[in-house]
Amino acid sequence: MATITLNGNPIHTCGELPAVGSPTPVFTLTRTDLRDLTSVDLEGKRVLLSIFPSLDTSTCAESVRKFNALTADLTDTVLLCVSMDLPFAQDLFCGSKSLERAVPASTFRHPEFGAQFGVTLIDGPMRGLLARAVVALDENGTVIHTELVPELTREPDYDLAVHAIRSHHHPCPEDALESTE
Repeated sequence: MATITLNGNPIHTCGELPAVGSPTPVFTLTRTDLRDLTSVDLEGKRVLLSIFPSLDTSTCAESVRKFNALTADLTDTVLLCVSMDLPFAQDLFCGSKSLERAVPASTFRHPEFGAQFGVTLIDGPMRGLLARAVVALDENGTVIHTELVPELTREPDYDLAVHAIRSHHHPCPEDALESTE
């Protein structure tokens, strides 16, 4: 269990984020077209999981917009935006804001995601929703960065998360050839 705050008042999560260096928990989420999205589908790609309570709050909406912009050139990285919002609302939000990088995924069918990542809020007015957190995975599914945002109304450290993804970039052999010519 971790303690964070909501407007300065202590609230708690159901557990702890996965440790850096550990394999990502196996998970299933729901895409906007209602198909499953699993951790197996993401194998071989770097993943930035932006986890938050709801797109219908200004901080969450801003974090999706910023991560979308900061990862624009990271074509081999999946920006997975995870909340309990229904897939229909996620699709409407991302479509209306032209957030082409963001891959919204809902936990509405898979509430175990919150327990697997230790992010379900267990008390306070937002209990049952997910805390604001960032988890970065390398192409092998290994956790390379985590942040549990200490105050729910604040934004995550975008630069640290994006730096973690960029610094773990392993270019393809073709990329290496191009850079030496």
